[in-house]
Amino acid sequence: MAKPKIPKRVSTALINSLSAGVVPRIGLENIAVGREKEIAALWQDLENIAAGGAGFRFVVGRYGSGKSFMLQLIRNQAMEKNFVVADVDISPERRLAGTEGQGIATYRELMRNLATKTHPNGGALALILERWISGIQTQVAQATGMRPNDNGFDDEVEAKILAAVKNIEGLVHGFDFATVVTAYWRGYRLDESEKKDAALRWLRGEFATKTEAKSALGVRVIIDDETWYDYIKLFAKFAADIGFKGFLVLFDEAVHLWKITHAVSRQNNYDKLLAMFNDTMQGKAEHLGIIVGGTPKFLEDPKRGLFNDPAWQRRTAKSRFVQAGFEDTSSPVIQLESLNQAEILLLLQRLADVHATHYASEKKLTQNEFEEFLQEIVNRLGAETLLTPGEIVRDFLSVMNILQQNQEMSLSQLIHGAGLPLSSVKKTQVDEDDEIAEFTL
Repeated sequence: MAKPKIPKRVSTALINSLSAGVVPRIGLENIAVGREKEIAALWQDLENIAAGGAGFRFVVGRYGSGKSFMLQLIRNQAMEKNFVVADVDISPERRLAGTEGQGIATYRELMRNLATKTHPNGGALALILERWISGIQTQVAQATGMRPNDNGFDDEVEAKILAAVKNIEGLVHGFDFATVVTAYWRGYRLDESEKKDAALRWLRGEFATKTEAKSALGVRVIIDDETWYDYIKLFAKFAADIGFKGFLVLFDEAVHLWKITHAVSRQNNYDKLLAMFNDTMQGKAEHLGIIVGGTPKFLEDPKRGLFNDPAWQRRTAKSRFVQAGFEDTSSPVIQLESLNQAEILLLLQRLADVHATHYASEKKLTQNEFEEFLQEIVNRLGAETLLTPGEIVRDFLSVMNILQQNQEMSLSQLIHGAGLPLSSVKKTQVDEDDEIAEFTL
C-alpha cells in the first residue's frame, strides 16, 4: 500500500505534538480512528447550525478517552465548511462567570483564537471584517459599474454596510455592536488606523472603561464579565450574515468548573452554562454551536457536578431505553468510551505510516509486530480496559524513533530485551479528574 501523501509541515506537527503528549492542531484526519457515530452526530449539528439553528453538546469521557482530539477534529472540519471557530481551555483564570474578570478573560481568549479556513491559527477578527468589506465593494462595483476611486462609490458601500448591520441592531446589545462594526468600516474608508484599532479592541473586549469606549467610538457600553456571552450570540448572527455558515465555540477542560471550591461561584458558572444550553436548545440563538469537553466527574459528581442541579439533571438524563451498544448520539451528552483493541491497532498502523512518510523510511512493521507491541503494553498496564491512546501513543512513537535510528534492531528485541519503560503516566499516578495531566486522542 502506498504511503499517505502528508506534507512535511503536517507530519512534523503530528509527530512533535503526539510525542509531547498534546493534541495536534492539524493533520488529525490522518490518524483519526473510531468514533464514527459520535463524529457523525456532531457533523449533523454543523449542518443544522448552517441552516440557521443552534446546537449544544457535552463531550464526556474519562482520562484518555479522546475528548480533546474530537473537539480539535470537529474544529478543523468546521473551518473546512466555512464556519468561524474559536476554542478555549477553561482554567482558574478563565471561567464562564466571575467577579475578577474570569468571564471576560474567556471571551478575550476566544477572540484571540478566532479562526477560519484561510486563517486557521487564530487572530482572524480583522481579516473577517476586511473580507466582508471587500465583498461588499465587489458587489457595489458589479452592480453599479463604478470603480473604488469614483465619486459616490464609498457612499454606496456604506449604505450596504449599514443595511447589513441593521439586521443585528434589534438583538441584545446589537445597536452598540453595529455601531462599532460601522466605525471599523469608516476607519477603513478614511484610512484611519486608530479608528480601526479601537473598533477591534472593543470587539475583542479590551476596553476597561465605558468612558474610554465612548471617547474612542461613541458607544456607552463595553464587553464585560456579565455581557460577554451576549456578544458571542451577536457575532454568530453577524458571521452568518456576512457569508459564513455560522460560529462554533469549543470549551475544553470543563473539569475546572467542577474544581471551583466556592459553592456560589461554582453555581454561577453552571448557571451561565445553563443559559447557553437553553438559548441553543430553545432556538433563541442562531448559527451558533457550543461544545463542552469534560470528565464524568464534572457532569455526574453528586456534590459538585452539574447533576447536583435538578435543572441539569432533567436536561442531561439518559433515556430509559438507552442500553449498552445502543447509545443515543442525538442526546446533549456524548459519552466516550476507550478505543477497543482493533481500533488501537489501526491507530498504531496510521501512526507508523505518518512516521515512515516523515522520515522517508522503507522499514515497515508487520501485523504480528503491531499486535506484539500492543500485547506487551496490555500486559504491562495490567488490563485491556486501560487501553487508551494516552497510555500508548508516546511509547509507540518512541519505539518507532529507536527503530528508525537503529535499523538493525527488531521490534521484538527492543520491547523484550531491555524492558520497555512506559513513558506515559500510570493510572495510579493520575487524578482522573485532572485534565491537565490528560493526554487525549
